[in-house]
Amino acid sequence: MKEIIRFAIRKIPRRYLQIVSPVAMKAMKLIYKGNNVECPVCNSTFSKMLPYGRIISRENALCPECLSLERHRLMWLYLNQKTNFFTANNKLLHIAPEHCFINRFEKLKNLEYITADIESPLAKVKMDVHDIPFKENTFDIVFCNHVLEHVENDIRAMQEMLRVLKPGGWAILQSPIDPSRVITFEDKSITDPAERERVHGQDDHMRTYGLDYGDRIKRSGFIVKEDAFVKELPDELVKRYCLPSEEIIYLCTKAS
Repeated sequence: MKEIIRFAIRKIPRRYLQIVSPVAMKAMKLIYKGNNVECPVCNSTFSKMLPYGRIISRENALCPECLSLERHRLMWLYLNQKTNFFTANNKLLHIAPEHCFINRFEKLKNLEYITADIESPLAKVKMDVHDIPFKENTFDIVFCNHVLEHVENDIRAMQEMLRVLKPGGWAILQSPIDPSRVITFEDKSITDPAERERVHGQDDHMRTYGLDYGDRIKRSGFIVKEDAFVKELPDELVKRYCLPSEEIIYLCTKAS
């Protein structure tokens, strides 16, 4: 199973993978039937989660029902426990929307929900994050997760998100971080996909973020809170929900 998933996410283009994955998971739900682990996003239980990873497969990573990964389950809990996301009237721009969230967010009566991406078939608006086609001060919330490592100019993209947020609005901007790096590494002269994969771990990554990621977001004008939310949760809950043990939530706010 590890090799099949690894091959699929490395070789099948993301736009096609997003279409076929829900169909492929139907059999997995039966194979992984059980009650050892639970997904807080879809409330399904399994004997274990599916492995997931391009190079090194992580155990208990992918929910066979809603396709949430560890970071998605953590974000879902964070939104429930530490924000008014599910109760306040908000207008949300969701960039590169995740399959596990789309239908659930669309059903929220309090939310005006807009999905956008440059290529994803799941998004309703085709958009380049370097040039967001909305007026300034349009949205209360922006979600943009695991996108900024792919774009040509991440600071410009963050500035665009800041521009379209209302004063006092907030964003969650998650990206993969290499904890062994203090400073983010990027070299725009590296254009060969094979070399990018060797250097950054993925052939479409433009940079490898280090522990300065929060400071990098601040350069765009955001006020940034680095929240180690997962450390507040009981160990048994982290284990049952298959959450990432070290993920930091980057809550980014536009000044009022």
